[in-house]
Amino acid sequence: MKKFVFALAFLAAPLAAQAQDLGQPAPEGGEVQTTGTEASGEDAEGGLTFTVTDESDWADLSIAIPGFAADRNVETPANSLGTAELGREVARVITANLQNNGLFQPIGPDRLPLPSFAEITDPTWGNWRGRGAEMLVHGYVRARSDGRLVVGCYLYDVALQDELVREGWVVPPADWRRAAHKCSDIIYARLTGESPFFDSRIAYIAETGPKDRRVKRLAIMDSDGANHRFLTLGSATALTPRYSPDYSQLLYLSYVDGNPRLYVYDIGTGQQTLVTQSSNPTFAPRWSPDGRTILYSMAVAGNTDIYSVPASGGRSTRLTDTPGIDIGGSYSPDGRQIVFESDRSGSQQCYIMNADGTGQRRISFHGGRCATPEWSPRGDQIAFTRIAGDFNIAVMSPNGRNLRVLTSGWQDEGPTWAPNGRIIQFFRTERNTGRSALWQVDLTGRNERRLPTPVDASDPAWGPILP
Repeated sequence: MKKFVFALAFLAAPLAAQAQDLGQPAPEGGEVQTTGTEASGEDAEGGLTFTVTDESDWADLSIAIPGFAADRNVETPANSLGTAELGREVARVITANLQNNGLFQPIGPDRLPLPSFAEITDPTWGNWRGRGAEMLVHGYVRARSDGRLVVGCYLYDVALQDELVREGWVVPPADWRRAAHKCSDIIYARLTGESPFFDSRIAYIAETGPKDRRVKRLAIMDSDGANHRFLTLGSATALTPRYSPDYSQLLYLSYVDGNPRLYVYDIGTGQQTLVTQSSNPTFAPRWSPDGRTILYSMAVAGNTDIYSVPASGGRSTRLTDTPGIDIGGSYSPDGRQIVFESDRSGSQQCYIMNADGTGQRRISFHGGRCATPEWSPRGDQIAFTRIAGDFNIAVMSPNGRNLRVLTSGWQDEGPTWAPNGRIIQFFRTERNTGRSALWQVDLTGRNERRLPTPVDASDPAWGPILP
């Protein structure tokens, strides 16, 4: 898997000295240097603190994002765009990222004048105050002599006329969107005090063909649906993909000749490794947080239990042995507990157990049924499919309290968390057509959006922030 090249230098000099040294974008051949603050909200001298904690404040925050400037327009291999047009595309991606999470009111480059190259580090404050902007994102795109691109990103507080963030990256032309996502991430983190999530990827099952001959392929894409790629041909059905913690592999279930097999797919090489296979029905493989263990469910003689197996293959260990159907399994972020679903009480409900299978206890007592639970990366909530007539996405605390239903579709299921634990992705099936698509919803339940895919989509899996 190709690594993303960062050129970041954190300087120890006081801010005044940094501003003098880095008052202009980096010259040809130099690296973009990072100054200012991180997501904690404090500057290098302990001065300005800017952490928004109330969602109504976020929603009222107007952010101007004009096109990123270029010192000169140089043609690049990035979609055959010159640096000038690429600068506008970078700003469009950032605008869409901040708009789609429902927290801010960004105004993008198509509605704003393009700043000059000199204005990137010396904004014309009056122009932006006159437009009602509270925050301003400036940036630039430059072509280096070695063929790579330099993308600089700056965040300013217009009222205080203060620079909050300065960061940059040197990237291959094909990775320009990653620079846009990284810029979105530092803006989001700086203004909210939360962990970012834009520079991440999603795996899912791409579905085509009639219902009785459905072709299900493994596919991956960026968090906004761009850079889509099919990984398998569809000759064997693929189901329930999950990224490894280091992003290098995908775990999924495949039916070859009618027999289920768990495979680990190496994204960089395309090679597949068989973890385990059986003639018994097998379901829902999941990684442990350290990537060393895989959970899965298997039905033997009419009884379905949860098993663990080393990720490298080997002997499986049965973790549940109660009569009935025990399915799923999602580790807590610390790897000490597992949440799963079971019908041992007479209906489909959610349970928690220790990682070794001990201490099994039911946590869902709020009416309806509980299915496909997934632990938040923060560890504070569990997302699941609540079945009470319709199928909807809901969250609850690990002790089963604080139930909140986030969606109201006819059939919403299969939740998967964004890396920061704030957004949930799921797939929605239409009542009349039976077609399925990927959707996202935030924890307020007020901000839903459909994620574009070239074909029908199901079984999404959101990976961690890219390394």
